Amino acid sequence: MIILAASIVAAFRRPWLGVLGLAVFTYLNPHRYAWGFATSFPVYLILFLAVVAAFVASGMKRQPLPKDWRIPTFFILWFYFFLTTLDSASPYAAWPKLIDTSKVYVPFLLMLWLIDTREKLFWLIATVGGSLGLLAVKGGIFAIATGFSYRTWGPEGTQFGGNNEFALATLIILPLLVLVMREVKDLRAKYALMAAMPLCIASAISSNSRGAFLTLGVVITMLLWHSKRKWMVVPVIFLGGVVALQSLPDQWFDRMKTIETYEEDQSAMGRIRVWTDGINYALKNPLTGAGFDGWRYVTERDWHSAYVEALAEHGFPGFLLWLSLLYGSIFSLTNLARKVKNIPELAWVRNYSYMLRMALMAYAVGSLFLGLTYWSLLYHIIFMAVLTRKFALEELAEYEAGRQPPTRLTENSRNVGYDPGLVRNRSMVKKSMTN
Repeated sequence: MIILAASIVAAFRRPWLGVLGLAVFTYLNPHRYAWGFATSFPVYLILFLAVVAAFVASGMKRQPLPKDWRIPTFFILWFYFFLTTLDSASPYAAWPKLIDTSKVYVPFLLMLWLIDTREKLFWLIATVGGSLGLLAVKGGIFAIATGFSYRTWGPEGTQFGGNNEFALATLIILPLLVLVMREVKDLRAKYALMAAMPLCIASAISSNSRGAFLTLGVVITMLLWHSKRKWMVVPVIFLGGVVALQSLPDQWFDRMKTIETYEEDQSAMGRIRVWTDGINYALKNPLTGAGFDGWRYVTERDWHSAYVEALAEHGFPGFLLWLSLLYGSIFSLTNLARKVKNIPELAWVRNYSYMLRMALMAYAVGSLFLGLTYWSLLYHIIFMAVLTRKFALEELAEYEAGRQPPTRLTENSRNVGYDPGLVRNRSMVKKSMTN
């Protein structure tokens, strides 16, 4: 309750801090570790309303929504969810799920309006990564202290409360922690983040999630690819692998081996049957699918795949819209990094682009085996990518304007000491300082 009160006060002083507070209660979920009435208190709703009130009361100008193709695509997808709900196979389950999903989506408007500078974007990324990272560090310490004998779980009653979901969330935010570590100047913060990362990995390993194990391989490979000091990272990873092999219990290895013998695993075969049912239903109902929670009507259990979930519940149009947001963002971040490849002054763009892309790729792999189509973490990262592109293109335009050759001076301008290029650069600096 103290954290909630502090977040409300901060929001009324600076509304954009309320966006950070919403991220804390979305991912850290401090109320889930409390007791008494605080565990069921509508903390998120109260904080959201407070942020809206603070935003309106402040009278501050909001930045317009970025001119990015992902914004209209997101709204079209959201509207399409409404259409598929009208034709849902399980309306009693679809309508509440639509409302819950809309509750996740609405606060992103505040993010797009209020996070209007690169500095604010950095603090948002640090808040999301730090909130989940704190829980992952806690899980990593628990895993090591107990010899990896128990599974690590997320906060009960949240989107990532399960062991599989929590492990994937932990791996997704690893690149965000690397991003923050590269940007901060304080050595103490850098060392703290460096110490947190192996604990996050330990937490993910202790989940006993096979999907997380495959995702971990992708994340480590990408981290090595983008590492500037591979000669330091490779020995650390090798040493960590040796220690893990000696510390992990036999049941962990037995579970990972079922990846190769999935035909003999009832859980794996059950997922394959569900995926087959979902795809077949989408082929028969290609436009609207079965609607939210359509698995209740179509098959025997939850979809256990975001791809099948999007296709079976919203047909091919909804699936393609959702898929374009995910993979379109990955391609957009790749192209953005290429644009500034040879500009040292915009090195931050490459850091942001590579790490956000890695987070999305971790989601793309891990969600193959988990039904996380409507996960708030996915859309948070997508909109972080949108804002990164916005700020990067603005700075790139200013940089290119500053590199243009000065306008040729006339005789009169020489006499009065007027330099159009100099005036242009001064006004650009003044505008930058004002922003």
